[in-house]
Amino acid sequence: MIMGAAATASAFAGDMRIAFGDLPGIESIQTLAAIERAKERGVNVELIILNDEDLAAQAVVGGQADVGIGAPYTLIQKVGVPIRVFAQISTLRFFPVVNSEFYKTWKDLDGQDIAVQARGSGTEAVMLLMAKNHGITLGKISYVPGSEVRRNALLQGTIKASIVDAANRRAIESEAPGKFVVLPVENLKATDEAVFATADYLKNNAADVDILVEELLKTAREITANPAAAVELRHKYKLLADLGAEADSEITEYYKETAEAGALALNGGGADAAADDFAFFSLAGQIEGDPATLKVEQFWDVSALDRAIAKLGAK
Repeated sequence: MIMGAAATASAFAGDMRIAFGDLPGIESIQTLAAIERAKERGVNVELIILNDEDLAAQAVVGGQADVGIGAPYTLIQKVGVPIRVFAQISTLRFFPVVNSEFYKTWKDLDGQDIAVQARGSGTEAVMLLMAKNHGITLGKISYVPGSEVRRNALLQGTIKASIVDAANRRAIESEAPGKFVVLPVENLKATDEAVFATADYLKNNAADVDILVEELLKTAREITANPAAAVELRHKYKLLADLGAEADSEITEYYKETAEAGALALNGGGADAAADDFAFFSLAGQIEGDPATLKVEQFWDVSALDRAIAKLGAK
């Protein structure tokens, strides 16, 4: 069951408060299903919806949550609390979308306002990196949580340039054919969503963390092998009930496209993902230092992932 934004005052043995820094949508089914499966194995998960990756990270730092979901590389460098990523969920698949009445190329966005998910998010990193690659400077950056929210704002004309996920890109193309241009993005292999926690939490709650990591890997593998499984999981666990049954075909198509792109992390990322992230987030200006000199252990704790791979095998 998805809980509200208020966290409990403390967590007891077997409890896990997960701060979700986004509005759950189609792209969240894998994560939500894995959490439900972790509950079935005895982990008492409270999911805290905060609508903002930055708030989710702050909740972990402040002790209001045990686990966060996002890509907290900037936070890890800037905050003294030892936060560590312990498994990658998915890699970036975002699509910059602009209203063709105003813009048609990256150059047209020089000095123009855009909207992204959150400060320090993958969406912001993509837009900053593309601006750098195309020699432009973006104008005001607004933070608008929820890819569906940004899609609706584009359709309504309240924003003219933003970035959305694959499902909402498809919806925009269907609902307003020809009105928008999807700007090109070079192939990116960087983290979109990962799970992270303090070093102390990972050490003191290894059994619960292991269960969550195993279920994230198993669910990613199941959906990648059979994208229609996402619909089955949605119905089994009564996920995203507000979308209605008509969303099932869109969910299948979304996960088919996601599977073909290899965007779900079948092995949870680890050192290889960290190297890709160092390169990407450094270029985007969100972490400092030469990527070649950054150390995996400064950002990641791969122990739970190693145990899961040893148990489940590598894909």
